[in-house]
Amino acid sequence: MPENLRTYLDFAIETAYLAGQLTLGYYQTGVQPDFKADDTPVTVADKKAEELIRARIEKNFPTHQILGEEFGASAHQNATHRWVIDPIDGTKAFTRGIPLYAILIGLEIEGKVEVGVTYFPALSEMVAAATGEGCWWHTGAFPQAQRMNRAKRVPVRQWNGRRARVSDVADLSRAYVAFSDPKLFDEYGRRAEWEKIKNATYHRGGWSDAYGYALIATGRAEVMLDPVMAPWDAGPFPPILAEAGGYFGDWQGNRTIWANEAIGTTNVLLPQILKLLNE
Repeated sequence: MPENLRTYLDFAIETAYLAGQLTLGYYQTGVQPDFKADDTPVTVADKKAEELIRARIEKNFPTHQILGEEFGASAHQNATHRWVIDPIDGTKAFTRGIPLYAILIGLEIEGKVEVGVTYFPALSEMVAAATGEGCWWHTGAFPQAQRMNRAKRVPVRQWNGRRARVSDVADLSRAYVAFSDPKLFDEYGRRAEWEKIKNATYHRGGWSDAYGYALIATGRAEVMLDPVMAPWDAGPFPPILAEAGGYFGDWQGNRTIWANEAIGTTNVLLPQILKLLNE
């Protein structure tokens, strides 16, 4: 097991929680977004949350690189450790008061993401994992006093309460599919593939973003597809899905956050999906 993964996981959990609490101060308050060059929204909450996450990383791990959606890449270009963060994944949902937005934190070590946390503050729900440490699903109130006191920190598997596992659905015709915006399949030339998945599966539900991948890891859905995916949107999911018994990667079967596309699914269904998509 790579060094210090448990320490990194505890740090990422605490940092995601703190950033999430910050965003709740803006949630459902009528905060208005600005629009970036690609027409995606950004709010003061996005920027403040990323500043918080960056400040904590810089203080605790000053030699690590940081890549974030709002402020780009930090120095230390040749660092072996890189934190990949999205302070609010699902800003469109956030600005409309929809509770499916998430704080995403992943740690890549020597080219492989080893630690991942996704936190949904408005739902009080978190999914967290590190290589060899399992994937853990927490819902409800956090044990704040113990979490914040480093001398009394509760081990992940204790405070979480339950191990996260993908579902045991083995037939694609019974699978639940999550997705974000169906228009993106047209825009990125994946309409034919999307039609195949729609026709081959049992149920399709939207408004997902990061929550779709959390649904896969916790056994509540079987497939999540994104025809376009930035690395900060993907940051925590390789270890989360892998430790839960699933797959996160590109549409050809490569486990990566750098392919500009993504699928999350179970290991059982992955061969069926790849065959369908690449026929």
